Amino acid sequence: MKLISIHNDILTVTLDATGAVLHSIQKDGLEYLWQGDPAYWARRDANLFPYVGRLTDGAYLLDGKRYPMTIHGFCIGTDFQVTAQGEDFARFTLESSEKTLAMYPFRFAFHVEYRLEGSRIRKTCLVENRDDREMYFGLGGHPGFQVPIGGCGAFDDWQLVFSRECAPVRVNLDPANYRLAGTEEPFPTQNGTTIPLTHSLFDLDAVVLKDMDREVCICSPKSEHSVRVSYPDMPFLGLWHAPKTDAPYVCIEPWVSLPSHSAYVEDLAKQEYLIHLPAGETYRNTLCITLT
Repeated sequence: MKLISIHNDILTVTLDATGAVLHSIQKDGLEYLWQGDPAYWARRDANLFPYVGRLTDGAYLLDGKRYPMTIHGFCIGTDFQVTAQGEDFARFTLESSEKTLAMYPFRFAFHVEYRLEGSRIRKTCLVENRDDREMYFGLGGHPGFQVPIGGCGAFDDWQLVFSRECAPVRVNLDPANYRLAGTEEPFPTQNGTTIPLTHSLFDLDAVVLKDMDREVCICSPKSEHSVRVSYPDMPFLGLWHAPKTDAPYVCIEPWVSLPSHSAYVEDLAKQEYLIHLPAGETYRNTLCITLT
């Protein structure tokens, strides 16, 4: 763990260079980020790269060769370099190494930058393809937020509210292994915008949505506090807390891609939704977290 702090007149944010993740988000002395508890989920946040979710048999194929990779790639628990830092921003960098090349045979640099703008945290991920061929990758976030925020009300007094009316579709996971089941179904909301929070919502692990609005808010009629997450370039949204528990948090997980299909080992070059980045180019994706 290597912690650094950034701040402005409104927010104080602590970041951990191990994983390049959020460690604390405070506004007016109130903690908004889940602070970790092994009884539910010991982590607080995660960067998902170069893969989102679980791989069938913990592996994928590329150019006829089989490569191992753990859930969500290799950033979790990996030390990043602090490559830029100011009062209200910080940038972390992970470069390819012998360790990453054994799991993922591309030369790359992965940068994660946090910048404070008033009551908003702007997080930008950049992927540099330093190889001489096209590279394929997934990308996602995994921040957990306290629910209830500030201890206001009970868990089921809170809700997830999309900024615009939408008709989300649930991408089903196989309950035996939490990989893609190959089926989808409409996901119910109230008035096309609202998902009431209940612990049982997560009994089958993550709720994975597509065709939803690209901005969602954790809020309650019993509180003036809220967390709004916007993810304009992320077509999928994972919602999660530890299954079959009364965990007092919710993870808001915007993704660009999906886990593997449960029935077979994926060919990375052929898997749908992965980013295809030409040699020498850089990919950028930004999400924002706004607090009230």
